[in-house]
Amino acid sequence: MESRYKFNRMEFSGSLGDLGTLLPIAMGIIMICGLSPLGIFFTIGLFYILTGFYYGVTVPIQPMKVIGAYAIATGIEATQISASALLIGVFLLIIGGTGAIRFIGKYIPPAVVRGVQLSTGILLMTGSIKFIIGDSKYQAFQRLAEPYLSIQSLGPIPIGIFLGIAGSILTLALLGNKKFPAGLTIIISGLIIGLLLGTHEGFDKLKPGFHLPQLLPYGLPSGIDFSTAILLLVLPQIPMTVGNAVIAYSDLSQEYFEDKSKKVTYISVCISMGLANLFSFLLGGIPLCHGAGGLAAHYRFGARTAGSNIIIGGIFIILAIFLGDKILSILYLLPMSILGVLLLFAGSQLALTLIDVKERNDLFVVLLMLTLTLTLNLGVGFFVGISVSYLLKLYKISL
Repeated sequence: MESRYKFNRMEFSGSLGDLGTLLPIAMGIIMICGLSPLGIFFTIGLFYILTGFYYGVTVPIQPMKVIGAYAIATGIEATQISASALLIGVFLLIIGGTGAIRFIGKYIPPAVVRGVQLSTGILLMTGSIKFIIGDSKYQAFQRLAEPYLSIQSLGPIPIGIFLGIAGSILTLALLGNKKFPAGLTIIISGLIIGLLLGTHEGFDKLKPGFHLPQLLPYGLPSGIDFSTAILLLVLPQIPMTVGNAVIAYSDLSQEYFEDKSKKVTYISVCISMGLANLFSFLLGGIPLCHGAGGLAAHYRFGARTAGSNIIIGGIFIILAIFLGDKILSILYLLPMSILGVLLLFAGSQLALTLIDVKERNDLFVVLLMLTLTLTLNLGVGFFVGISVSYLLKLYKISL
């Protein structure tokens, strides 16, 4: 029987594959909303390790994107982000514990699942270009395309574009290469660039110690925090969580790992995310989820077993414990354009799940969802996709 845990170069490479999604959102929330890096990366690392042990296959861990994007855009209070983690954790435990998610998932048409996956993949790809050209929200907040590099351009062209093109070519050349795995190579290359050309922000204060996250570091959220969180953060996040982090993710895991992924069910995924968000609430983390895009990223760069979870989870926990809030000084070494390269290939891997959609009606639903997602948001695309799928079936319309 094939081992559930491998610790080779490909697993190491795959474990790093989703940093392009994880780091910019986490770092943006830290910089803009004042959350603790220690609490955030400790809980992320812990969630990676525990889910890896439980599920026995590669499991992605990501910040909840709707909540993260709104938090970065508005600079919302830390207590309100904390409240959103508790609220969405309770919601997930309820729909998972009662089995309601099984009923919901049963009536989601396959075309809608593919629509969620394609839409998320394209969102990741468009986001990657923003990181490469220096136009993401995080870079706009810093007012620099590469905030932690001492060189911003070569002539009139931003240096991130050169790094993004070179990184993309290198990644294409090494995809599938087991001797020099693409994800590992591109991350090492990014760190070397950061060491040679970086501003080395906070290096003078790097001092190893022993740090553990505090319990409720921001205090208990108030009633206003909870009401703000549910209206502005949780309700807009729920459609994407159900569509992408539960249904699309579970189906993709079954597609990638088949029988090895038997523990990845709608119910178990809801419960594991629910518990993770309760821990995030207690330890000062951020709302966390699984996600089809994250799984595609890990898989694209070589992750095939739960060993990848142990590797990346261990890295985050070790850095958090020994460096505490100074962990950011290490993360600053990675150029934003290099994170964009990871995001580009992760998104393409997810978008290519469209390839098995053969029926014209299904293809119409998928493309309609993509259009609505790009112009409005994934939640709207998700609900409209379900409605249109059933209308086409009910009235026997052939496109």
